[in-house]
Amino acid sequence: MIRPILKYGDDILIEPAHRVESITPEVGQLIDDMIETMYAAPGVGLAAPQVGVALRIFVVDLSLGRDPDGLIVMVNPEFVARDGMQLEEEGCLSLPGFNATVVRADAGGDQGTQSRRPGP
Repeated sequence: MIRPILKYGDDILIEPAHRVESITPEVGQLIDDMIETMYAAPGVGLAAPQVGVALRIFVVDLSLGRDPDGLIVMVNPEFVARDGMQLEEEGCLSLPGFNATVVRADAGGDQGTQSRRPGP
């Protein structure tokens, strides 16, 4: 199901998201909905708070669906290491039409429950 994407200014976008305690059928459905919503937007990434759910989940596919192995789902992500710096122009589905140069780590390590799933 394609869910509405919240826009900048919505309170849930500034509140800390909650840890996912277990992968329930409802969490699985949320992840499926997020994937469908991200591709329909179209976008390269989407976090659960952007669809109104304050959980620590995000989906990303830098291939925009062109590579079946490109989809990554992260639950309870945490950076455990960061190194270097890169500048990239990025947009955000919650700020349509706005792009900005964003500073990101050039390399990093993360932990969390990660899943690579075929796209819809």
